Amino acid sequence: MSGIGLAARGRLQKNNVVQHASHIHLSRDVSLSPAPPLRSKRAHLDAIIVPASRPAGSLQRTIELSALLGVLLVVLCSKQTSFKDISDRVSKTPGARALVIEIPPDWTHPGIPTRTSASVFKKANARRNSDLSAKRNMALLLARLHGWSKIVFIDDDIKYVRIWDFARLVGQLDEHQVAGMLVRKHPDNSVVCHARRLAGLAQDVFVTGAVLGVHCNSLPLSFFPDIYNEDWFFFAEEAAARKLPRVGLARQAEYNPFANTRRARREEFGDLLAEGLYALIGENAPSVSFEDQLRAATEGYWSRFIEARHSVITETMTLLSGFLERDLGDDRFSSALESLAAAQKQLGAITPKLCANFLEAWRDDLHDWQTFSNGVNNVNNTSHAMDFLELRTWALVQFDNTFIGSKALWCNWALA
Repeated sequence: MSGIGLAARGRLQKNNVVQHASHIHLSRDVSLSPAPPLRSKRAHLDAIIVPASRPAGSLQRTIELSALLGVLLVVLCSKQTSFKDISDRVSKTPGARALVIEIPPDWTHPGIPTRTSASVFKKANARRNSDLSAKRNMALLLARLHGWSKIVFIDDDIKYVRIWDFARLVGQLDEHQVAGMLVRKHPDNSVVCHARRLAGLAQDVFVTGAVLGVHCNSLPLSFFPDIYNEDWFFFAEEAAARKLPRVGLARQAEYNPFANTRRARREEFGDLLAEGLYALIGENAPSVSFEDQLRAATEGYWSRFIEARHSVITETMTLLSGFLERDLGDDRFSSALESLAAAQKQLGAITPKLCANFLEAWRDDLHDWQTFSNGVNNVNNTSHAMDFLELRTWALVQFDNTFIGSKALWCNWALA
């Protein structure tokens, strides 16, 4: 374990249950491994996939990266991401080619299990409204339908990735189902973690779905549950077995994590579950089966971890209150305190039984998902894949302004 994790052990412990400031020991750093040549077989990538919800301008760097690598870009558009704006940008970027798909609000597919989306969990999530997990699972199905082996997810707020680290990441998928990067430049953390860092407490980062490679022909595939920190659940088994490689660093767009207290409320259930799960698997040897490790996540365990989580938030609030008294001119401290109070209130509504029930729902969803996704095979063309996924508005776009898409797209484009 890294020094930061060791330092956190004694301070964050409650009733022999610990929320760690670092889980870095659950991954393996391969950043210094030889980078395969960009056009080599080992560095071959089938698609870069962006589950997009921000305005199209935020994706320009990723469009350029895909063009540089000669890799198909897949953009799953919803919310603020305009299907037409993305298509326009791709058509104006030399070397770019993309499959652009408009995702309808509340899109579902009968093959994707939904136990983790139950109303009782949505209430615990403070009615968090995110389609990220659905789009990630859709992308895995899309890869299976096209016969793609290696894909890399890139979030729409990623601004920089070193090209050789990217090649290393793709190369790792020859031996691993999943490989990821860290984000240290404006860290990819929860509101509570950002507040701890602001308070001067030890707080590390971990592998993230922001840049995440997946080998989609390495079966069975894992599953993204409908929860904040869905990526941690996706590669939890790899982390438990210490088989999760991390490769280099990515840079994320800066944002204010304390701008709205609703963010802290909507993150709290997922952050509690992910931190508790990783604290649990981090105490076990990698030789212990994942199923055996999960059996220890009882209501009793979650009762103790919820207490530890309360202590974490209270400690952070106490330190920030002291900073605020000494420096009334820094709005970050007051904003962070408001967000922590919101997280603490949401935590008070979460029971140990609810946590245990979510893990059971996740495991059942995972089982059903693997049975379903194992049987999804190559359908030979994009049109058939879109029919399977019940998606109607899509286009294959490339630099020379050529558009090949659905009949509905041609109508929409003519009327635009």
